[in-house]
Amino acid sequence: SPKSLLRHPDVVSKKEELLSGSFQEIIDDSYVTASKVKRVLLCTGKVYYDLLERQQKDKNKEVAIVRIEQLFPLVHSQVKKVLDRYKNAELKWVQEEPRNMGYWGYMLRTFQRPGDITYIGRKEAASPATGQTRPLLRPG
Repeated sequence: SPKSLLRHPDVVSKKEELLSGSFQEIIDDSYVTASKVKRVLLCTGKVYYDLLERQQKDKNKEVAIVRIEQLFPLVHSQVKKVLDRYKNAELKWVQEEPRNMGYWGYMLRTFQRPGDITYIGRKEAASPATGQTRPLLRPG
């Protein structure tokens, strides 16, 4: 896990949730009204909190953010149940990692039909780190 989540104010559970709750493989967006949603963003991990911050700042109720907390084995019945709420919305997978890394390939195979889900994230890269964009030493 990224260190930034260790003290993030939204990354908490109430005592009651820990004592009497249970693990949720898929967490739906409680902020939006399903009938008004035009786009559903599936994601996992830290990127959820980045998306949530933007959604709340913009007061955007047309984009639902659905967290997948258990990627494997993916509980298809739960995913279907959540996505059935957003019948007419386009479906996107969002990740921080480059396109050729992370879970994009897995999600693409999971949904199987072209166009079922599309990608939002970085272009393909040899390394997950962006690195230095300018030379460290000047020539000459």
